[in-house]
Amino acid sequence: MDIKEIKRLRELTGVGMTDAKKALVESKGDFDKALTAMRKKGLTKAEKSAEREARAGIIGSYIHDSRIGVLVEVNCETDFVARNEIFTDLVKNIAMHIAASNPEYVSATEIPSEDIESIKTEFSEKAETDKKPKDMIEKIVTGQVKKHFEEKTLLDQPYIKNPDQSINDYIKENIAKLGENIVVKRFSRMALGEIS
Repeated sequence: MDIKEIKRLRELTGVGMTDAKKALVESKGDFDKALTAMRKKGLTKAEKSAEREARAGIIGSYIHDSRIGVLVEVNCETDFVARNEIFTDLVKNIAMHIAASNPEYVSATEIPSEDIESIKTEFSEKAETDKKPKDMIEKIVTGQVKKHFEEKTLLDQPYIKNPDQSINDYIKENIAKLGENIVVKRFSRMALGEIS
């Protein structure tokens, strides 16, 4: 068994050396299988961590080409993790993502019900105008509303550096690595010449 593979697996998943070695043994040396198994284990740990309160953290920033600026508050459980390079990189990457993707909300729970109703009405009227079958309109509109807000919600957006992964999954991956709950509290994005 190659020690480099064990270390690589450990770095990618945040599990201990023993767990990494065990995963490689169980997958008969197949690194990708071991990685998938450890990620599942790590995400399960991450979901348990998500129940704990996050009061420490940092405010990160990102300026793009002196034209777009972002401030983001990301919380964790301890100052020790807040100063960790993995955590500071995560915050920087989230700020960069916000600059590029311009979300309006952190999560779906932040979306005002009147905004949801307004979009629902708009899509329903369009479906009726397009003469969609009456029995299908509700299903069509529900799907369109979900997609519309996923594009505007930070945690649901595909991560710009890895579009196969949502920002929420990227955060969970880092929760697994660091062993602490991580929460994006709020953000502010400014673009030159934009009126808020």
